[in-house]
Amino acid sequence: MTDMTNQRPEADQAGDHSPAFGGETPSAAATLPTQYAPAEVEGKLYERWVAAGYFEADAKSEKPPYTIVIPPPNVTGSLHLGHAFQHTLMDALTRRKRMQGYAALWLPGMDHAGIATQNKVEQQLAEEGLSRHDLGREAFVERVWQWKEEYGGRILGQMRRLGDGVDWSRERFTMDEGLSKAVQTIFKRLFDDGLIYRAERIINWCPRCLTALSDIEVEHEESAGELVSIRYGDGDESIVVATTRAETMLGDTAVAVHPDDERYAHLVGRTIPLPLTDRRIPVVADAHVDPEFGTGAVKVTPAHDPNDFEIGRRHDLPAVTMMDENARVTVHGPFLGLDRYEARDAVVGTLREQGRIVAEKRPYMHAVGHCSRCRTTVEPRLSMQWWVKVGPLAQAAGDAVRDGRVRIHPEEMSKRYFDWVDNMYDWCISRQLWWGHRIPVWYGPDGEVVCVGPDEQPPSGEGWRQDPDVLDTWFSSGLWPFSTLGWPEATPDLAKFYPTDVLLTGHDIIFFWVARMMMFGLYAMDGVAPFHTIALTGLVRDQFGKKMSKSFGNVVDPLDWMDAYGSDAVRFTLARGANPGTDVPIGEDWVQGSRNFCNKIWNATRFALMNGATVEGPLPELEDLSAADRWILSRLNVTVAEADGYYDDYQFAKLSDTLFHFAWDEVFDWYVELSKTTLAKGGPAADASRRVLGEVLDVTLRLLHPVVPFVTDTLWTTLTGRESVVVAEWPSDRGFRDPSAEAEIATLQQLVTEVRRFRADQGLKPGQRVPARLELAGTPLPVHEDAIRALLRLQPAGDGFHATASLPVAGATVSLDLSGAIDVAAERKRLQKDLSVAEKEEKQTQAKLGNEGFLAKAPDEVVAKIRVRLEAAQADIARITAQLDRLPQA
Repeated sequence: MTDMTNQRPEADQAGDHSPAFGGETPSAAATLPTQYAPAEVEGKLYERWVAAGYFEADAKSEKPPYTIVIPPPNVTGSLHLGHAFQHTLMDALTRRKRMQGYAALWLPGMDHAGIATQNKVEQQLAEEGLSRHDLGREAFVERVWQWKEEYGGRILGQMRRLGDGVDWSRERFTMDEGLSKAVQTIFKRLFDDGLIYRAERIINWCPRCLTALSDIEVEHEESAGELVSIRYGDGDESIVVATTRAETMLGDTAVAVHPDDERYAHLVGRTIPLPLTDRRIPVVADAHVDPEFGTGAVKVTPAHDPNDFEIGRRHDLPAVTMMDENARVTVHGPFLGLDRYEARDAVVGTLREQGRIVAEKRPYMHAVGHCSRCRTTVEPRLSMQWWVKVGPLAQAAGDAVRDGRVRIHPEEMSKRYFDWVDNMYDWCISRQLWWGHRIPVWYGPDGEVVCVGPDEQPPSGEGWRQDPDVLDTWFSSGLWPFSTLGWPEATPDLAKFYPTDVLLTGHDIIFFWVARMMMFGLYAMDGVAPFHTIALTGLVRDQFGKKMSKSFGNVVDPLDWMDAYGSDAVRFTLARGANPGTDVPIGEDWVQGSRNFCNKIWNATRFALMNGATVEGPLPELEDLSAADRWILSRLNVTVAEADGYYDDYQFAKLSDTLFHFAWDEVFDWYVELSKTTLAKGGPAADASRRVLGEVLDVTLRLLHPVVPFVTDTLWTTLTGRESVVVAEWPSDRGFRDPSAEAEIATLQQLVTEVRRFRADQGLKPGQRVPARLELAGTPLPVHEDAIRALLRLQPAGDGFHATASLPVAGATVSLDLSGAIDVAAERKRLQKDLSVAEKEEKQTQAKLGNEGFLAKAPDEVVAKIRVRLEAAQADIARITAQLDRLPQA
């Protein structure tokens, strides 16, 4: 990312526009303050956009549709940098499509966030000395709705701060009436098709939240535990197993070894005593066991480990549940009622007393799953739950990408997608909560099971009861692309805006949300995938590339940056870092640089307005345009074409960088500066320049608008006098290219740049004027002499001119009289000192690199660093020598 905080002195001149050439300041410029103040603009401007209905999409419109559904943030959430990052990109896409003439719908909403929201309200009750059980289910759910109305949805207001151009008239919530009907409808269909079933399986269980968890709700972290090796049996029937969870041995129902492991062949089929209990357990042979890991023997606890559960099913082993939902031991007297960690210490201590601990390793680092909501260590647990049979659904989700109906961008992310959908386990969808979509199944007094659709009456009478569980939040959010458009009803919105065009989301939820939407969309919508493109982004990290975490102390609240620098600055910084699929480092100094860019846009546009820049009337004929006019128009069309290509390929970083350099470098630093000379002279050439300047700013502001909407709309409406850039036409590449003008201005830029570098090397101040003679014959530059002199602060060579330095550049020669501009003796002394330092460095590094003994012993990276130092010293010597040669003789 280019550092935008370091502004060159010559660049500052384009942003320091106080005087106007040619008379009175036009009235348009008078409406703009001398400095841009985002806080005074953004809030009022956003509400004007919403009130005007710019973001509302008309399902009856004949315009082609363009649809993005927002990844619904949790109702408990607040805007973080990850949200700001993805929302900026989605907003840019929809703003551009709206300008291109599409009926662009960016649909907002929130997820009810079952566990997170229930936890919030339970914490609130705990402060009152109550639990949800004190209230009862109905009263508790009503309390959650009250909390949602009072505290939920804070993020929606923060989205307005960011400038999200969403259609607020279509805002949805995963627990609203329409989405609840969609959930009940698809559950019933899946149930009737045999794709939803109830079974006892191993699930992730949170002993604090007292519910099953989906994989996405479990975060695995490296933790320091212990690895204990335990001897089961004695004599020729002894066998050693290793475990990090010694307490679960109370639920062991077998020991497993590999079928080809000859060490244990004599034990397979026999039973051995299970320590601390009065049970004997079999030794079974199973190919799942790795004979090279540990002792090659593993304990099998089918009720408390997913792999052990599968071994148990293959060998018809019983499953002994030795821990309750609160993670307290439920078996074997001495340990009965102990918490799992208390039981672990007690079990190991007892085994140690009996001489059965063969080895202990502490600390032992291993991955441990934690509940993402409360950070409690998750417990694998055998439990009766509801499941989705994902096989045929996942197959369809994979096929849609394989056959090209859905494109994953960047393409290399497809492998991760296939790795997931091709190896997906059945999905546990029931949660032991009260807040959420309750499972629409009723149980009868004689074992009846009835699934009820949204338009059906549930069974009634004595003994009938509804399943107490609710559905996983991902179940309802998996319906988001079509349920939000009115499904299961055949609504105009559904007909117009489904399938959506692009899902833009982080690669971290490709497995959980993306795959579920694909499965449900293809199933519910007759094989039509929910989106054409899945555009995957990286994650936002700090400026050093480190994950943002409260424990690291590097979490940033984007609202703080918006308050300090404006929303446009935050948006532009995020977009400039958005390379597809890769993480985004961001630091406050980059936001400061983006703020400087917004100020640059403001100042340059204000200067142009003060000097009569206009969008009125057609552009002048080519023969009436200067080379600078034709150059900037040519570059403008190239930039429009490049911007379109980057947008269509979701290359936001390249897009932003291209627009930044075109606007700052080419328009503000060069064309605006070149136009000053023309405007000062007046006449037809000045009129042409005013019209070209207006055209370039008009198009540039429209190109920038989707990423930096506030400053561009303020300036564009002032420049053009029209309603809003939000509903302006997107620029098109008109095909104009002028290679000769581009070559001519490139020659001018080369000359100016080289002379500026020389001036800087000689210690001249940017505004310091020196006499000079320009020899431009034989180049395309004679017509630019006034501009060159203005850009380089060069006075005419008058009487007494003495050329003390001559610079041959780009076929021209620039002779300068520096005799009165610098202290030649002092400058020579300073440069000689710098040269001595560089020569000493060169000598030292050459000596080291010439020492065979040193080279033989020094690490490669040390030698490489010394070579780099040598090259730098030699470059300094060449540069300083050239500067000395250019100095006039003292």
